[in-house]
Amino acid sequence: MLDLLKVENNGISVVVVFSDNVVIKDTQSALDLLMMAKHESGTKNIVIDKKLVAEDFFILRTGLAGEILQKYVNYGGRIAIFGDYSHYTSKPLHDFIYESNKGKDVFFTSTQDEAVNMLTH
Repeated sequence: MLDLLKVENNGISVVVVFSDNVVIKDTQSALDLLMMAKHESGTKNIVIDKKLVAEDFFILRTGLAGEILQKYVNYGGRIAIFGDYSHYTSKPLHDFIYESNKGKDVFFTSTQDEAVNMLTH
């Protein structure tokens, strides 16, 4: 089951994704989620728990993160993924997260509230 909860903060809408299963498995499922959010809630701002994103996303050499995030930027989507990243030892991943958080379209945070705030400020 997939549930989208629309949240508004500072006049900006985001959808928080809830599911019992991995939602973002590949580029197509990520695009499907973006289009569903746009259609059902009128926003392209996605907040999602990291456990709902395929683990391959966080292994940069697979290219999955780059593909998905490029599609989101191309389609005007923004995403904030929240969760615990402390167990990752990959320097490139930590650098990627750091650089992403300095931008305006992709964020990695510890909590759902932080994720909402990043997309609405």
